[in-house]
Parts: sequence; structure tokens; C-alpha cells
Amino acid sequence: MAQISTLQSLIAGRWLGESAAVPLHSALNNRVIYHTHAEKIDFDEAVTYARKTGVPGLMALDFQQRAARLKALALYLVERKEELYAISHLSGATRADSWVDIEGGTGTLFAYASMGSNELPSSNVLHEGPAIALGKKGGFAGTHILVPRGGLAVHINAFNFPIWGLLEKFAPSFLAAMPCIAKPATATSYLTQAVVRMMHESGLLPAGSLQLVIGSTGDLLDRLNGQDFVTFTGSAATAAKLRTNPNLIAQSVPFNGEADSLNCAILAPDVTPDDVEFDLFVKEVVREMTGKSGQKCTAIRRIIVSEHLMDAVGTRLRERLAKVVVGDPSIEGVRMGALASKEQQNDVAERVATLSQGNEVVFGAADGFSPLGDGALDGSFFSPTLLLCRDAFGNDAVHDVEAFGPVSTMMGYKDIDEALALAARGKGSLVSTLVTRDPKIAARVVPQVAATHGRVHVLERVASVDSTGHGSPLPQLKHGGPGRAGGGEELGGVRAVRHYLQRAAVQGSPTMLAAITGEYVRGADVNESPIHPFRKHFEDLKTGDSLLTHRRTVSEADIVAFGGISGDFFYMHFDEIAARESQFGKRIAHGYFVLSAAAGLFVSPGVGPVLANYGLDNLRFVAPVAIGDTIRARLTCKRKVDRNRKDVFGVGQGVVAWDVQVTNQNEELVASYDILTLVSKRE
Repeated sequence: MAQISTLQSLIAGRWLGESAAVPLHSALNNRVIYHTHAEKIDFDEAVTYARKTGVPGLMALDFQQRAARLKALALYLVERKEELYAISHLSGATRADSWVDIEGGTGTLFAYASMGSNELPSSNVLHEGPAIALGKKGGFAGTHILVPRGGLAVHINAFNFPIWGLLEKFAPSFLAAMPCIAKPATATSYLTQAVVRMMHESGLLPAGSLQLVIGSTGDLLDRLNGQDFVTFTGSAATAAKLRTNPNLIAQSVPFNGEADSLNCAILAPDVTPDDVEFDLFVKEVVREMTGKSGQKCTAIRRIIVSEHLMDAVGTRLRERLAKVVVGDPSIEGVRMGALASKEQQNDVAERVATLSQGNEVVFGAADGFSPLGDGALDGSFFSPTLLLCRDAFGNDAVHDVEAFGPVSTMMGYKDIDEALALAARGKGSLVSTLVTRDPKIAARVVPQVAATHGRVHVLERVASVDSTGHGSPLPQLKHGGPGRAGGGEELGGVRAVRHYLQRAAVQGSPTMLAAITGEYVRGADVNESPIHPFRKHFEDLKTGDSLLTHRRTVSEADIVAFGGISGDFFYMHFDEIAARESQFGKRIAHGYFVLSAAAGLFVSPGVGPVLANYGLDNLRFVAPVAIGDTIRARLTCKRKVDRNRKDVFGVGQGVVAWDVQVTNQNEELVASYDILTLVSKRE
């Protein structure tokens, strides 16, 4: 027999662990495949290393540079993914299950690299503007900034997604310059160790930005302070225990919990067995029951259908479940693998026994369950199990007890109000699915379901073409839910990065605020020079570089010409009588003419460093411009973002946001907006 490997922790930049301790078993045949290590971890050393080495290393990079590292890391892991698939097989996962874990994890890295590149500044201060005037004379203003906390993040993960669970927490905390200490669930920690080894060997991570704990967290939580952050994914009971750690409470350490929940799927009363949506509902339920062997915090645990359709839904579900082949995923035709461990198998069996009391087993082990594979009888396989509860309002267990495996309970409702009441009985869930053809039903159901669910997935034939499904958290959308689901939030785009940053209100003069935020704030000092801002390369531009243009008087000919070019003959521009009777009392120029005229005032037409205008943000037409009014514009460099990109000729370029204020002859603001341009660097 091959020598059993001992897993190692990554602490203070070195791998720790030689002596074997707790054996870990293959989910396929229960053979010992790894051991945890017996050596005790010095958590004081780990925390000190994160603070003194990890934080400075991450702070030496800005948001943009950390985003670039994430992309490079994702590419590095993708090149080595087959090594991870081979190890993932031992956890009982099918190729499809492993894809969600492995490529879902790297996909999250790619997503945060992209979002960071597109939405975060090339600094370590994120401005939450706009600034607000706090005085009448314009000398005092306030705004909000987000800055790195200067602490570390402890990420405690569940066994079901040992790679995705690590990476979906690591990506936003890394962007936020927060080193992390990751603690995976022991049962599948061999997969987490494998991906952390790759990340460490890549050389892409600043020293101290990632540490790994195999085994117990010991006194780690007792060593944290208010600058730190703790995240947890797992059972509600464990979340409650960790949340009440005396030191976390005493130090006001933020705690984000994401707990398993009794998610539901609702088949709306407008759907009949002849509808496409009926089949979509059945397929979604079976996919969520059997994918990852039902070991997903987002899996459908409660199937809520109209009472008159319970038999029809039950028949279709039974037919589909009967076709699911269970066994060793390496065997052709196998569609569902094993649970992660014998402990998990026993736990699910106990909970199914509880749920079966007073309910019917529509499909289960008695329906020919026989997993395929050498040693499968010793493995952690469990039959897909469908229960039927005919008294869902009288049976509390179906709303309180979760079997974390391929198990779901169907229950009926008389009307949509009962369906909503059943959904709420879950006491807070991560996700719910509503299958309906009727937008009116969706408009009624979703706001109520959203009060107790973190995500609502509406499924019908149009959405089904691209739908990622009930159980797939996406990097762009929030993951988490209220109540028993933990009350926390993960992912959700750049929101997740903001969770790890510290928000502070800042007050001062506009010039001071501009210096602090790295963005021009209106009312701040500007830099005017004989060189047009559009003639400056990216490196030479400074925030606050500004141009006050010459003036232009708007004529009737301008309005007529613009209407002819644009095809916009709106009455306010051309009907003298109607315009006179309006709130403006006269004809006014097109707002987009004002926009175009302002561009004509501030552009520098010759070839120069400004390559393209690719966006317009925060556009407001503040006041009307009438025939005979005279306008001018102030163009100011508001923000520079070095995205570390080069064009096809190898010349670097960055993004510049320009603040534009258009005023009239009375110095009144008539239009306000930001222009985004690509600006080349010097060759």
C-alpha cells in the first residue's frame, strides 16, 4: 500500500506538519488517503506574521495591482486544474461537481480581477462620493472614504466546496489588502491544501497574504482585534458558537456568517403539467438534489407546489430520480457521487429518519439503490431521497431539520398566500426559486419572499436559456441570507471588497478632500497652465489639472441645425407658443446640444495622448439654456486609474475621468457630468 501523506499547514511562510494525526478517508471506499498533522500551530506567530508581513506586503500594491495579481493567479491555477480534479475525485465528486468547485473558484478570481480593474482606483483609498457641501460659503465639505483595515481576515469554510469556498472569500479580502488565514473543514482539507500549495508556489502572492490551518483553530480567535474580520460558512450551530466567542464580542470583531438553510422552490399555481415550466421545475429540483450529492448550502430542501399538482410533480420527480446512477464518478454513466465522509453519511441518515416521521417516502433507498464501484459498499454513498409532507403547517420538522445530502421534502399549498407562508417557515434562507409564467405572480411573490431569502431565482422558459440555476452563487450577486442562513453577505461584486474595508467620514475644505481622496472635488484648487490637459500624457496629468474654455452664445440657428442633424424636433425646441406656455417660458436648446457644444469648447482637436472617449457618467442637465444664453465649460482632471494595460503597439495607457461643469453667462451651472477617456503613456 502506498504511503499515506500527511497534510501540512502554511504558517508564517513555511509548511508545518510531519507527524500523522487524524486519518482522512476516501468517500468512495473509506480507505485512508491522508492524515492531518499532529504538530501544534503557534497562532501568535501566524497572527503576527499576517500583521507585520502580510499587511505591508499587500499595502505596497494598490487596488489595480492587486487585481492584476488575481488575474495572473487565476491563469496559473487554470493551467494546473487537472491536478485538482484528480484529487477532488477522492471526495466523491463527479466531474461536474468538481467543475463547480475548481473552475467556479478560479472563475471567481477572474471575476474579481475584472471588477477590481474596472471599478477600483489605482490607490488604496476608495472614495465614496460625491462630496457634500457643509457650509454656505463653499469652504467646508464632507465625504466618505473606504480604506484597508490594517488587520487580517480569518476564513473558516465548510467541507462541501474546499476550493471555491477558499477562493470566493480570498479574492475580495486580497483586493482589500487584508491578509487571510484560511481554515478549511478537515474532511476535505486535502483539496484546500492542494490549491494553497499552488498559490504559494506561484510566487504571485506577497508574503503573508495567505496562511492555511489544517485542523483546529485553537486560540486563533482569541488573538484577534477590532481591525480584523472573521467569516464563516457551515452549520448554523457552529456559526452561533463562533459568533459568541468572548474575544470577538469584547473586541467588536466583525463576523460574517453564511449558514446552511432550508431553501425552497415554489411552483406557482399558473403552471400546468403541460407547460415547459413544469418540466423546468422538475429538472431544477432533481439537479439540486443530486448535484454535489445534495451537499450544497443552496440546495432545494423544500418543494412547495399546489395541492392539486402534488401527485403529478411527485410522479415526474420519481421518474427522473430513478434514472440517476450513483457510484464512483470514474465509471461511465455515473451522475451522482458520494457524500464527503462516513460521518456525513450517518448524519444524513439520522436526519432522514427524523424527517420521515409522519411523512411519506416517495423515492429512496428501497427503490433499487446500489452504488457502482469497487468498495462502494464501504463508501459514503446515499440514495436520493424524496419525502412527501401532506400537512406542512402541522409538521415543524420539515421546516427545521436539514439533511445535508440528496434529500428534499415536497409539501402542498391551497393558494399563493399559503405558499408564501410555507416559504417563510424556513426562518431565513439563502435562496428560493419561483417557477411561473405570469409576471403578475412574480411581482406579488418576489417582494415577500425576498424578506426572508438572500436571493430569489425566477425561472421560466425565457430565462432558462441562460439561467445558471437555483444553486449557483455568482460573484456579481450577493450570497447570504437572513435568519438561520446566518445574516451575512458574501460576493455581490465590489460590495464584497467594501465589506473588508473601513468606512470613514472625512470633513474639510474641498482642496483637502481632493488631496485625501485622490479625486478632484468641486471647489478645490485647480491647476491651470498654458498646456491643454488633452495634450498631456497619462504620467504628466495631475488630478486638478483644469481648463476654463472660451465662451459661446447659443443661437436659434444652433437649435435648428442640431434638430436637423439629430432628428429631435421636440416642441420645447421648436414650438414658440407651446414653449412660452411651459414652465420655462421660452424655447430652449437641446440638452445634448449643450453637451456637444461643451465638447467643442474644451477638445483639443489635433492628434495627442487622448485616445478615445469611452464613457459618460453622472450626466445632469441642471438648468435650461435658452436662445441668446452664453455658455462656457470647465474641464478638470478628476481621477486617474492606471489599469496597467498596453495597446496593440505596446504603448501603455490609463483611464482618466474628467469633471465637466457647463455654466451660463450668470455663472449658473447648466450641465454637469464626468467624461471617461483612454490616455496614452509616453512611449
